[in-house]
Amino acid sequence: MREPIMDASSMAQPPPQALLERLKDYGQEHAFDLWDELSADERSQLVNDIESLDLSRTDRIIRCSLRSHGLPAAVIEPVPEGCVSTVEERRLEDRERWWKTGLKAISEGKLAVLLLSGGQGTRLGSSDPKGCFNIGLPSGKSLFQLQAERILCVQKLASQGKGESSVQIHWYVMTSPFTDESTRKFFESHKYFGLESEQVTFFQQGTIPCVSKDGRFVMDSPFGVAKSPDGNGGVFSALKMSKLLEDMSMRGVKYLDCYGVDNALVRVADPTFLGYFIDKGVAAAAKVVRKAYPQEKVGVFVRRGKGGPLTVVEYSELDPSLASVINQETGRLRFCWSNACLHLFTVDFLHQVANGLEKDSVYHLAEKKIPSIHGHTIGYKLEQFIFDAFPYAPSTALYEVLREEEFAPVKNANGSNFDTPDSARLLVLRLHSRWVVAAGGFLTHSVPLYATGVEVSPLCSYAGENLEPICRGRTFHAPSEITF
Repeated sequence: MREPIMDASSMAQPPPQALLERLKDYGQEHAFDLWDELSADERSQLVNDIESLDLSRTDRIIRCSLRSHGLPAAVIEPVPEGCVSTVEERRLEDRERWWKTGLKAISEGKLAVLLLSGGQGTRLGSSDPKGCFNIGLPSGKSLFQLQAERILCVQKLASQGKGESSVQIHWYVMTSPFTDESTRKFFESHKYFGLESEQVTFFQQGTIPCVSKDGRFVMDSPFGVAKSPDGNGGVFSALKMSKLLEDMSMRGVKYLDCYGVDNALVRVADPTFLGYFIDKGVAAAAKVVRKAYPQEKVGVFVRRGKGGPLTVVEYSELDPSLASVINQETGRLRFCWSNACLHLFTVDFLHQVANGLEKDSVYHLAEKKIPSIHGHTIGYKLEQFIFDAFPYAPSTALYEVLREEEFAPVKNANGSNFDTPDSARLLVLRLHSRWVVAAGGFLTHSVPLYATGVEVSPLCSYAGENLEPICRGRTFHAPSEITF
């Protein structure tokens, strides 16, 4: 029991009656259970914390989400083959045409990029934002810097013939209350990695109370409700509430490239993907990689219900017997298209999906041990995911990429079995080594080549292009960085 810290007048002060009645309306009056033990400052903190919540909206989300949780999952179907642009079916002339189409749209200011960067590197052993993490490349560059320099490279490619400073890709960076200040400071201290400060906009995703299994707020202190970020799907409501969709429209942006921060090989503002997206004329698209093996812990794209909308089913929700079934015609797993958190949306569609998700109010429930005034308690964190947008899209498409070229997740600390900084670093070095050899260069190495390689600065090449003048006939010693 806490020792009360207050004077006599404070002890006699009851909770604000109107606020208490509102909490009772939603079954959350327990938030004031320890009121008599709080100091005046703590009571003020508690009142401010409760008043900061949209209680009606929060109650609707909790009720809708709990009601949906545990219901039988809809029957799922594999994604029809015609919905996926596979690597083997793409012709060189298609890729070249899409590249030119994408660069033209970028040169006209029609593309912006949005970075999902609300998470901390806790599993990596760091309290910093994930984007600050250095995966051990020869350059020592952070994930943020690699992505910024890829934007700079695309700007240069799109500016050819227009003057190199004439194209600017706006970068929207979604943080969370836990990463916002440190992310801004990191960008400032690194002078925005060569970008102009005015082309970067930071905004925060929302938070939502953690709840017990019966839907009651978990209190992380006697004067505060436990909260967690509302998932990367919170980007839609955050864009709406911060009026950044209007900001995009005022800038003339038609398309938004959204991606997760923890992918060391992400092709930010990919002209080829954008050109494909424009060519297909869809509202939403995603890059996908083939599932490596049936039990791989990745979500896969499916059709919900017979002929239903495209969406993602998490690996934990996919029946193991379905996960192993082979499509006899293609030789692939029937459910093989893994979500890599690489998406393109039209800005017009983003307006629609923000309203649709808010109206439906169904969030995913993640069962977690949540710190509370009673110790760690089992409860739920409520999240939306960016792929929750797909069922609202009138038209969608999937675009296969090779994981060894575009998907190097950085999720777990070194020593884990997969998705570590070491594994991501090797994927980058091996890909860039192949680029150098293809451009006529040679490699030497003092350790086995499979364990090392060379790093090509994004300022030199976006996807292996334009390397012949730098590499042809030259020998590079691995590990090292190739720059101008």
